[in-house]
Amino acid sequence: MKDYPNAVHSITCDRGTEFMSQKYVSLMEKLGVTIYFAHPFSPHERGSNEYHNGLLREYFPKGSTFTKITQRACNQATKAINNRPRKLFNWKSAQEVFQNEIVLTSIE
Repeated sequence: MKDYPNAVHSITCDRGTEFMSQKYVSLMEKLGVTIYFAHPFSPHERGSNEYHNGLLREYFPKGSTFTKITQRACNQATKAINNRPRKLFNWKSAQEVFQNEIVLTSIE
């Protein structure tokens, strides 16, 4: 987030303890990012997250051991997913939409 100030406006977390620390919450408040916590057993409240988990499963099937997957493989999968055209974005890729957002926020 430090590389793209003002690009993130909110984050919706699950109930994981990694998001509950006061240090994390304080950092997000300092950056002006609103944090929402999903209710337990409510994956529909994190729809985008669940969708992207499904996309990652195309590259790393359920049961994959990430201790055996290289950072390079993770980077390649991420790049492929981010450059995939999506109906949601009028057939632009998430990368294109993100780059346009960065340009717009830098103008503000």
